[in-house]
Amino acid sequence: MGIRSALFTHMGHKRHRPNRLAEKLLQIRKALGLSQKEMAERLAERAAVKTTSKNISKYERDRSVPFIEVVLAYARLANVEMNQIVDDDLDLNL
Repeated sequence: MGIRSALFTHMGHKRHRPNRLAEKLLQIRKALGLSQKEMAERLAERAAVKTTSKNISKYERDRSVPFIEVVLAYARLANVEMNQIVDDDLDLNL
């Protein structure tokens, strides 16, 4: 199972990947007024995985899907519910 499908697979059943994930991750970083490097540092403090500015760039350009721990860290930093990030039908209220 690749990284792209790891976040959105449950009990062997593939789920559709959110179409707006990259857009929302970028929106959170911009709302916090952070550079990609600063965001990586903040996420590394909050998440149990090492995150780099290169990874942030990939997430924001929809080239890679972050681990669930990283998405949770984004949610905590932005003070939003995680489902607001991964549910395409919900908007972020930043």
